[in-house]
Amino acid sequence: MSEPSDPLPVPPELLASVPTPAYVYDLAEVRRNHEALTGALPAGAGLYYSLKANAHPAVLTALRERGTLPEVCSTGELDAALAAGWPAGDVLYTGPGKRDEEIDDALRRGVRLFSVDSAHAVEQLDARAERLGADARCLLRINDDQPVPGQGLAMTGVPSQFGADTRWVLDEPARFASRPHAEVVGLHLYMGTNLGQVDALLGQFARSLRTARTLAAALAEHGVRLRVLDLGGGFGAPFAAAGERIDLSGLRPGLTALIDEQLTLLGRELDDTDADRPQVVFESGRYLVGTAGVLLSAVLDVKRSHGKDVVVLESGINHLGGMSGLRRLPALNPHLVTGPAPDREGGLEALVAGPLCTPLDTWARSARLPALRPGDVVAVPNVGAYGLSASLVAFLGHPLPVEAVVDGDRPGAAPALTRLTFERHPAEPPHRPAPDRDTADLGVKW
Repeated sequence: MSEPSDPLPVPPELLASVPTPAYVYDLAEVRRNHEALTGALPAGAGLYYSLKANAHPAVLTALRERGTLPEVCSTGELDAALAAGWPAGDVLYTGPGKRDEEIDDALRRGVRLFSVDSAHAVEQLDARAERLGADARCLLRINDDQPVPGQGLAMTGVPSQFGADTRWVLDEPARFASRPHAEVVGLHLYMGTNLGQVDALLGQFARSLRTARTLAAALAEHGVRLRVLDLGGGFGAPFAAAGERIDLSGLRPGLTALIDEQLTLLGRELDDTDADRPQVVFESGRYLVGTAGVLLSAVLDVKRSHGKDVVVLESGINHLGGMSGLRRLPALNPHLVTGPAPDREGGLEALVAGPLCTPLDTWARSARLPALRPGDVVAVPNVGAYGLSASLVAFLGHPLPVEAVVDGDRPGAAPALTRLTFERHPAEPPHRPAPDRDTADLGVKW
């Protein structure tokens, strides 16, 4: 196993103030990632941050201060975005299915831009906005007819909850036209995720733009004018393994030329070359925060079992890797952070497990590790994205890790420590529909 050059974004002298288990996030790395990504995108392109990657308040504040906009897909994420200081009007609300109540809540708080995944979703948004006396805008999410080669995780070209099939929109464009209170203002084309090569990214964006041109012509016949093209993202990052952010420095020239070419063709095809071009926006989660986080975990036990070394950590799939059940997680090889390693000989080829009472709580079957002992601390690097929030935090009721925020640009500052808690509260009364009247309930307690 190769050791990362610096797996821990906090000086060793500050370790004593960070109790384990702990996620440590470095805001300086978040800013560096943002600079790298915006430098790789065309000048003037918009950038949304996907809160599902990491919704820690300090991370959100750092990204808001850099001009990034929030993309949310739940009421909880909307709460986090607004608490971090973003105006509701900056929010893009996505998700393949939305309850009436969450749409109402978002509209009441001032959200006006939604991604919709079906003809029903357009009608639903129109009905909810009309009920509240609001006017909403929507991006029609598209599930293209063919997957794009080189995807890390296919998002289109397969049966999916995400988006309306391209053929469906072309066959029934009127069903995807604007409604009185839900104006279709653009397309949302997210082809794939976790792509690590510039050529692969250019390939998916080229496909998205060609699909947008095809759909624009059909929708234009029903009064839809595209003002926004959300091309998604897919910008990859290392996860739970040594590595640095992916080099995207060669992306901007090719992507700029590609967008210019395709939007010029779109204007000609619509005989609308004098009109303003659609605003092009992108989304990112893992690229912006993935390399900014590390998980620290103490060693609880080291033993031999049936001829195999076994290391038991205080963190398992409850703290990192709940998505392993979805075949999203590689074997994890934690790195030694503290412990008197120099006086120890040899190493381990170990089964690495957490403390949970299930054989599923396994990070690796054969990890190459130093000669660990109980009390040592190990680190899993590059888990700033899809770490704590993507894990089985409620399973077996172990305490959640501390989340420590540091800033590599302020090396003298002590880490800021927080911890999520989950408490059971009495459930709210079941939802009762408001009376069928013009003066719809806007906050009356039933």
